[in-house]
Amino acid sequence: MKVIYAGSFDPVTYGHLDIIFRAREIFGEVIVAVLNNKNKSGFFTTSERLELLGKTLEGERGIEIDSFEGLLVDYAKSKGISTVVRGLRSNSDFENEYTVAMANKNYGTNLETVFLLTTQDHLFISSSLAREVATFGGDTSLFVPEVVGDAMKKKVRGR
Repeated sequence: MKVIYAGSFDPVTYGHLDIIFRAREIFGEVIVAVLNNKNKSGFFTTSERLELLGKTLEGERGIEIDSFEGLLVDYAKSKGISTVVRGLRSNSDFENEYTVAMANKNYGTNLETVFLLTTQDHLFISSSLAREVATFGGDTSLFVPEVVGDAMKKKVRGR
């Protein structure tokens, strides 16, 4: 069974990778779908995020990397997929994700959402925290793979 794990992945973190690998183990195949939200300016462009995911997940079987614009329900329908995976770190994550999951399910697509709890090792990791640490020249190795950390440092120096 193939599922979608969608997000901004700006940048991809160890927490994201944990969810990707666990989803693959459970479902067999995962599409990691990068949302191209034209209403937000990200740290990395969509193409940079796709490239970093490609480098980070190079050689991994059962994982496809893609991007999309618009609604996740429409993207899932275009791919013929009926299940999405979301990671949860906290109660506030659950409240937000639950509302979106119910809207997606009732949007007329019957899209199911499966929640995977973040492992204890990754509870403190977030893309925004990784970006903040990089911005101030800190050690990003707790949050992101080396290739991503290097790209973040290069991006910060270029600003």
